[in-house]
Amino acid sequence: MMDKFKRRDFIKTGTAIAGTAMLSGMPNSDLFAAGSDVIKIALIGCGGRGTGATFDAFASGQNIKLVAMADAFQDNLEGTYKTLKEKFGDLIDVPESRKYVGFDAYKAAIKEADVVLLAAPPGFRPAHFEEAVRAGKHVFMEKPMATDIPGIRRVLVAAEEAKKKKLNVVVGLQRRYQTNYREAIKRIQDGAIGDVVSGQVYWNSGGVWVRPRKPGQTEMEYQMRNWYYFNWLCGDHIVEQHVHNIDIANWIKGKYPVSIQGTGSRAHRTGKEYGEIYDNFALELTYDDGTVVYSQCRHFEGIANRVDETFQATKGRVYLSAGNQAVLWDANGKEIYRHDPKGNPNPYQQEHKELFEAIAKGEYKFENAEYGAYSTLTAIIGRIACYTGKVIKWDEAMKSNIDIMPETYSWNSLPKILPNAEGEYPVAIPGKNTDLFI
Repeated sequence: MMDKFKRRDFIKTGTAIAGTAMLSGMPNSDLFAAGSDVIKIALIGCGGRGTGATFDAFASGQNIKLVAMADAFQDNLEGTYKTLKEKFGDLIDVPESRKYVGFDAYKAAIKEADVVLLAAPPGFRPAHFEEAVRAGKHVFMEKPMATDIPGIRRVLVAAEEAKKKKLNVVVGLQRRYQTNYREAIKRIQDGAIGDVVSGQVYWNSGGVWVRPRKPGQTEMEYQMRNWYYFNWLCGDHIVEQHVHNIDIANWIKGKYPVSIQGTGSRAHRTGKEYGEIYDNFALELTYDDGTVVYSQCRHFEGIANRVDETFQATKGRVYLSAGNQAVLWDANGKEIYRHDPKGNPNPYQQEHKELFEAIAKGEYKFENAEYGAYSTLTAIIGRIACYTGKVIKWDEAMKSNIDIMPETYSWNSLPKILPNAEGEYPVAIPGKNTDLFI
C-alpha cells in the first residue's frame, strides 16, 4: 500500500538518522522468568493516561504484575503508585529500588519488565519505543507516535526491528479495537456501500486542562508540566487528539493522503498559558484516487461539540462514532446496517486484552506501530499545512529534517520555543514566521 509513497525510502532515511546501532539486541525469546507465568510490566509515564493504561492492562484477565515505574517527576510517580497500590495491592510490586525518576529513567524501568506501557508525553515516544525494542520487550504505547517528522522516521525504524524480533506492539488508537468500528469498516471493505469518495471527520470539544506556571520552575519544567500547549511535547491538539479521527479516514480508505491543505488559528485560547498551539484546524486530506476527506478539530468552550466520522460512497454512506454508533445506508437512504452496542467491550480494555492474551500464549499478532506512525504523520502534515498556509505534498513532507525537540534534556536545558519578556510564546502566522514551526 505504501509503495506509492516511497515507504522504503522513508524508512531508509529514518535508519540513517536514527542509527541502526541503537536497535541492536537479541530477540526476547525467553519472555517470562523461569518457572513463572507472571507477565511483568513497566509503566513509563505516570500521568493520567499512564494510570488508565495500567488499569486497562490489569483488566485483561492475564497474570500481570507491575514491577517498575518511571517518570520525569517524582510527584507524578508517587501519586500514581499510591492510586495503583490502593486498587491492586500486591500486584503492584514496585519497591523504592524500582521507582525511577528523571529524563533517562525509562531505560532502567524497561529492563525490569516483559511488557512496557509507554504513556509519557508524545514527544518522548520515539526514544522510549526505540529503547523498548532494543531491549526486546513487547509494547503498548499511547498515540500519537511522535510530534515531528524525524520522530516518525525513528518510530518506523524501530517498528521494522520489532517485526524482526516478533515483538507485539499495540498502539492506543482504540477505535481499531472498538466493535462498532470493526464491524462497520469490515462491511465497507467488503463493498457494502461501494467505493468511499468523500468524508468528514471531527473532534470539536471544549479543550483540556491548563497547568499554570509556578514560582521557581525552570522553563523546561514549566513546559513539561503544561505539556499539552507545546508542540515538541504534544504536537498540537490536531496531533494529540484528532489523530483518532484522521486514523479512521486512513483506515477506511486503506491508504494515506497524497496532499493536505488547510487553515487554523488561535481564536478562543489566546492567553500565554496556552503556549504556542492553535485552538482550531480545518483540513482537506486528498487521496490518490481524488477522494477528499474534510477534517475539523477545535477547542472552543460553550458551543456545540462533535466527535465522529461520516463518509459517502458510490453506493451509500456511513456514520460512525466512539459512542458505539455505526449506521450504513444504501444510495436510496435505506438503512442496511445498524450496530447493536449491547455487550460491546470497552475498547480501551479490549486493546490490552488482545495484546496480553497473545503474549500469554506466546503468539506474535500485533504490529500497530506502522499505521499508528503514518496516521500520526498525516496529522503532523496537517499541522504544518495550517501553520504555513501551504499545500503540503506527502512525498515532500517525508523528506523533512525539521527537528523540534530540545538539543539536550535537563531541568536547566532550554526548549527551542521560548517566551518573550511578557511570557508570551511565538505562534505560527501563515506566510510570516512559519519557519519556527514546520
